[in-house]
Amino acid sequence: MSDKDDIFANLFAYIGADKRICPQPLQWKALWEMLPDKERRGLGWSPPLPLILAAWYDTSALEKQLRLGEHIEYAARKGVLKEVDKFLRNLRPDEWHTLRDE
Repeated sequence: MSDKDDIFANLFAYIGADKRICPQPLQWKALWEMLPDKERRGLGWSPPLPLILAAWYDTSALEKQLRLGEHIEYAARKGVLKEVDKFLRNLRPDEWHTLRDE
């Protein structure tokens, strides 16, 4: 397993611990802003936007988890996984949306 695979697996384990779903909206937007090479694609973006603002209330915990996963996979493809890992691990508990918040 490569270092990238280790970071990826450990980060998903970390997120899944303590019932984390995704960062709170302001932190999730900051994470998305960290991702390089963003581009418009039709009516959307690559990578897709975080599920914040109106989407926050219209999406399930699973949809939020899956979107965060897309962002982490994108970070891995673009070579910024270590930075994203550090960002997410440095969030305070109150900066995470958890299953307890549902």
